[in-house]
Amino acid sequence: MVATTSPHPRRWWALGALVASMLVLGFDTTILNVALPTMAGQLGATTGQQQWMADAYVVVFAALMLPAGLLGDRFGRRRMLVAGLGVFLAGSLLGSLAGDVHAVIAARAVMGVGAALIMPLALSVLPSLFGPDERTKAVGLISAASALGMPLGPIVGGWLLDHFWWGSVFLINLPMAALGIAACLFLLPETRDPASPKVDALSTALTATGLGALIYAIIEAPDRGWGDTLVLAVLAVSAVLLTALVLRERRAARPMLDMTLLGRRGFLLNTVAATLVMFVLSGLMFVLPPYLQAVLGNDAFGTGLRLLPMMGGLLVAARGAQPVVVRFGARAVVSAGLVVLAFAALLGSRTTVDSGYGFTALWLSITGIGFGFSVVPAMDGALGTLPADRAGSGSGLLMTLRQVGGAIGIALLGSLLADAFRDRLDVTGLPAGAAHTAGESVVAAHLVAARTGSAHLAASADASYVHGMTLVLLVCAVASLVAALLAALLLPNAPAARRTEREETRPVAPTTADAGQ
Repeated sequence: MVATTSPHPRRWWALGALVASMLVLGFDTTILNVALPTMAGQLGATTGQQQWMADAYVVVFAALMLPAGLLGDRFGRRRMLVAGLGVFLAGSLLGSLAGDVHAVIAARAVMGVGAALIMPLALSVLPSLFGPDERTKAVGLISAASALGMPLGPIVGGWLLDHFWWGSVFLINLPMAALGIAACLFLLPETRDPASPKVDALSTALTATGLGALIYAIIEAPDRGWGDTLVLAVLAVSAVLLTALVLRERRAARPMLDMTLLGRRGFLLNTVAATLVMFVLSGLMFVLPPYLQAVLGNDAFGTGLRLLPMMGGLLVAARGAQPVVVRFGARAVVSAGLVVLAFAALLGSRTTVDSGYGFTALWLSITGIGFGFSVVPAMDGALGTLPADRAGSGSGLLMTLRQVGGAIGIALLGSLLADAFRDRLDVTGLPAGAAHTAGESVVAAHLVAARTGSAHLAASADASYVHGMTLVLLVCAVASLVAALLAALLLPNAPAARRTEREETRPVAPTTADAGQ
């Protein structure tokens, strides 16, 4: 029986609190990418350490998202949402005060804990505030807030870096998080579901350690070699831990991570497509800022502005995806979006040191369009295959796998770039110490070139970085083409109305199914 409750009288004010919370996350998603080249120069961070600054946040975020949703169900969603914003604020404060790379990585991990509490809980309170007729609009506003933060992050971050020290990109989160906390306390009603499953501490530990070990091995492999004993041992440990997680969750009566959902073809293939898109997007957002800043010579603010064509293409395509899906079907749109993404990556792989920004802006715009037309219908199609009583666990699994895809994208593509850059860089005539430092990143190479007055080293660094970026883009193109082929051959062409029908019959009262969305 469908629950009928009167809409909450302050629901739109409460939505403002949730929008403020999501804006914090969307903003932080991209602001660090533009700061990494500056931080690498001022902190002496290697490419591997830059990868960890990005991945420490993503790995913790992915590992804790599902248990965080369950904590909100049991102890109060507003309470845990406020706690998440508080943890995010504390992590940002630590980051702004950090004095070395390791402190920054630790601060990013703390911020990942806060983000894991914010993301699922901001959406899981909506059913208690809005009826089915208003809920779609509310979800759209929250999604728009998260998307709005993405293009704002590089611009604001670039301006801050040009006028203040690198820690200001963390400090800007403090007033935003404080505003979110105040809005939640005064505007958001408390909701909970005491009948939800308990948080499985062992499964949470297996997820965090298994993913952490996998990312560690991928990041360390370029320095140590893929045949290194430690790298192989950590990969083996990761495989054992993640296998144990899958076996444990499959035996659980009420699993935290419902792996049986992957048996649904529509859910599995749409999730694979969305995860591969996140793999490509996260990898590109890691490798692009150093190219724009170190190779093309832009300052931090100029780098942020020059990322806008991709963000613009993504937002335009995201808005136009649904009407196109209604006309042509999800399978055609997802497949076409992935083909466009592959074409953009192939076009980008033709970039040279002398290409200039005009050519880069062209393929970045096409990249954004491909992202939007592939990820929006893929996510909608994945959730549209789920029954109402498993919507929460399914959306939680989808978001977790997307974050894992992003973490692996940063680790794998960043490592490929680092390996190619180091192999191609010409350090002939440099002392051993200076040669080693130059090979750590393109920013470090330019610093060494400036110190030694070597124009040849600077030119070699630019050429080597573009070579590594070319390899990354070719891998992105292949991954996109494989995903497009799978989608075209196997993806069910389910009617777009299916999810709408499911939303109309979904209970309004807060349930476990809402956790983790």
